[in-house]
Amino acid sequence: MIRTLLKISRTIDNLTDWIGRSVQWLVLAAIIIGACNAVVRYILHISSNAWLEMQWYLGSAVFLLCGAYALRHNQHVRVDVISSRFGPRTRAWIEIFGTLFLLFPMVGIVLWYSWPVFVDAYQSGEISTNANGLILWPARLLVPVGFFFLVIQGVSEVIKRVGFLADLAPDAGEKSQEKTAEEQLAEDIKQQIGASK
Repeated sequence: MIRTLLKISRTIDNLTDWIGRSVQWLVLAAIIIGACNAVVRYILHISSNAWLEMQWYLGSAVFLLCGAYALRHNQHVRVDVISSRFGPRTRAWIEIFGTLFLLFPMVGIVLWYSWPVFVDAYQSGEISTNANGLILWPARLLVPVGFFFLVIQGVSEVIKRVGFLADLAPDAGEKSQEKTAEEQLAEDIKQQIGASK
């Protein structure tokens, strides 16, 4: 049973990773739109609220759709000062408890209240009150979709912790020791400076 659940967990993790890698391109899109908007506004003196709102949409999408990705890679905010004092098995129990009794109820409340807001915006064709503003239902949809992905990643995290406690999976609570892109860049620069001396 747990082995089957661990396979489901891996599928969820793969989906979360794919979403996280895909959504990162929205950051680039937001930067390009912002730069083009600034150039057009200051050089050609033409502007539209739609471009500003598009940046807002893209920023919201990154924030909401990457919550599950942050949870998957243990990059979410938590009180490591306390949990770091415990062993891996106790930390696994803390993660299970926190997910079941804190994350899931909070996500449930957000889903309960955000879905009707989206439905109302979609049915009414709600448009931004700004001149040349965009339709609002896609932005409203981002909230329940982002929190839905967060809850299924939470399910995956619980499965992995239970698998660890049953000695069928590695400790999912260990943060990766891989260097970030920034750390790798800093190390490469130091090596280049050292080689040039």
